[in-house]
Amino acid sequence: MVSLTIYLTDMENYQAHGKEIGAVWRRLAGTDYPAMAAVGVTRLWRPELLVEIQGIAVVGADGVRR
Repeated sequence: MVSLTIYLTDMENYQAHGKEIGAVWRRLAGTDYPAMAAVGVTRLWRPELLVEIQGIAVVGADGVRR
């Protein structure tokens, strides 16, 4: 993972739970963090959702998809 954009409907709630979110990230993805951005939005495509995550990953050690 080289880049991650997180779209949030409640930025304050996300910030309030930053430590718990970070702990889950480290458990699932390790301690290497990609370039990240959090963007506050009024709603997502499905109104019941609170978070949408878009990620970009590089495949292969040299960045070449095989």
